[in-house]
Amino acid sequence: MTGRYKEAGVDIAAGGRLVDRIAPMAEATARPGTMGGIGGFGGLFDLAKAGYRDPVLVAATDGVGTKLRIAIETGRHRTIGIDLVAMCVNDLVVAGAEPLFFLDYFGTGKLEPDVAADVVAGIAEGCRRAGCALIGGETAELPGLYATGDYDLAGFAVGAAERGRVLTGSTAAPGDIVLGIASDGLHSNGFSLVRMLGAEAGLSWTDPAPFDPARPLGEALLTPTRVYVESCLAAVRAGYSGSGVKALAHITGGGLIENIPRVLPQGLGVDLDGGAWTVPPVFRWVQSVGRIAAAEMATTFNCGLGMVAIAAPDAAGAVEAAFREHGETVTAVGTLVQRDSGGKTVQIAGWDEQWRA
Repeated sequence: MTGRYKEAGVDIAAGGRLVDRIAPMAEATARPGTMGGIGGFGGLFDLAKAGYRDPVLVAATDGVGTKLRIAIETGRHRTIGIDLVAMCVNDLVVAGAEPLFFLDYFGTGKLEPDVAADVVAGIAEGCRRAGCALIGGETAELPGLYATGDYDLAGFAVGAAERGRVLTGSTAAPGDIVLGIASDGLHSNGFSLVRMLGAEAGLSWTDPAPFDPARPLGEALLTPTRVYVESCLAAVRAGYSGSGVKALAHITGGGLIENIPRVLPQGLGVDLDGGAWTVPPVFRWVQSVGRIAAAEMATTFNCGLGMVAIAAPDAAGAVEAAFREHGETVTAVGTLVQRDSGGKTVQIAGWDEQWRA
C-alpha cells in the first residue's frame, strides 16, 4: 500500500536506495584518519591517525551558485560535484590547511536517484583530487520548496594545519612577488551574468560555444573549478622557511580586486601587470558580448587566475617550480607595494589595453 508520506512527495525508500549506491563512492575517498562509513548520524575522523601533533582546524562552506541551472537544464550532472568540493577546499588551502574531510547537502523537490548519484560521483571525484574523505552528508526531499527537476547543493570541508604553519599573510611585505596560477575558466562565479548574456545572444546550451566551437555551450560552461590543493600544499612546503609562501588567495566572487586584499596586512597593496598572463577565450567572449568594462571584469571574474600566491623574492623561484611540477601554469604577475589607505589596494597596469588586444 502506498504510504501517505510518499503521497505527499517524499519517498523514504528511494533515499535508502541512494545511500546504498553512493556508499562505495564515499568509501573510495577514504584516507588516513577516516573512521567508519556514511549513513550514521555524524561522520567520524581521527586527527591523530592523520598524523597531526598540534593541529589548528580550518573549516569552509560554499555552493556553486547558479552554475547549477546549467547542469539542471542540460542534464549534465557529473561534474557539478567537483565544483562543490573545489570551492570549499580551495578556500581551506589558502590557510595552508590540508583538507581532511567533506560533507555535502543535496536538496531537491523529488529525489531522482540517477541524478543524485551522478552529483555524488562528482563530489567523490572532487574529494579524490583534494585528497580528502567524503564522510557524510544529507539528502533532503522537499516537495513544494523546489520546482520539479531542481536541486541545490552546499558543501562543508574541514582541514588542518600544524599550529606554526598556518598561513595568515601577516609577514607579507613590499617587494614580495605575486604569482598567478591559471584557472580552468569561469570556475563557479558570475554565472547569473553569464546565463543572462547567453540568453541575450539567443544561444541555447546545445549551440557551439563561441569561445570553444568544438563543444556545446552548456558543456563548455560546465568545465569544473580547478582543485589547487595538491599544488598549493607542495608550494608551501617547498618554500617553507618562514619566508617562502606568505599568503594564498582563492580568486572567486569579487575577482582579483576583492580577493587578494583579503590576505594582506593593512597598508599593503598590489601592482599587477595586466599583460603578464593570458586571459582565456571564455572571458573575452563574456566581456565582448556583454560590453563589460575591464574594471568590472576584474571585480567579477578570476580572468584566468584561479589562485594567487605571495612569495618572498628569494623563495619565488622554488615556489614557482613547485607549482609547475604539480601541473600548474604559473606566472609572476606583480609585486606588493606600500599603499596609502586612500588608494586602490589592487591596481592593474595595462588592463584596458589587455581587453582591446
